[in-house]
Amino acid sequence: MLSALANELHISGSAVPPGIVLFRLMAATILGGLIGWERENNARAAGLRTHMMVSLASCLFAIIALDLIALETEDASRISADPIKLIGAITSGVAFLAAGSIIISGGKVHGLTTGASMWLVGAVGLSCGTGRIILGLEATVMALIILWVVNRLAKAPEPDDALQEDDNTAPE
Repeated sequence: MLSALANELHISGSAVPPGIVLFRLMAATILGGLIGWERENNARAAGLRTHMMVSLASCLFAIIALDLIALETEDASRISADPIKLIGAITSGVAFLAAGSIIISGGKVHGLTTGASMWLVGAVGLSCGTGRIILGLEATVMALIILWVVNRLAKAPEPDDALQEDDNTAPE
């Protein structure tokens, strides 16, 4: 009875052991959360929870795909194992969500960086789900550098031009 329950719950015989599954899901959630925290901190439409959910979902899809690829069936031709299809499906799904965060108002585009960050956390989740957690961590660090450092540089105040004369003063 316990063996049948374990099989039904896929506790044993899974392509990815349960402890590793939990670790990958946690890593995807934390890494997606770091990027989401930056978006939340800057009062963007898609913030902490959204980024965590996108990364977690992408990770889960990857783990499910790994299990399906490793699934032994009586008719081996029934399962087509193509990991590239997984990447395409996740990319398309997350891109759909990301597009929803982009707003064009008065000729100005808003939400593009948030949409791009959601697309990125999909890839981070996918990398965690396939066991490439270091790759996901590296991408997260690079994303945070882009979001923090590049943003600060782009908004840096212009240095005062001391040589520029005021209109009210006479030239010397």
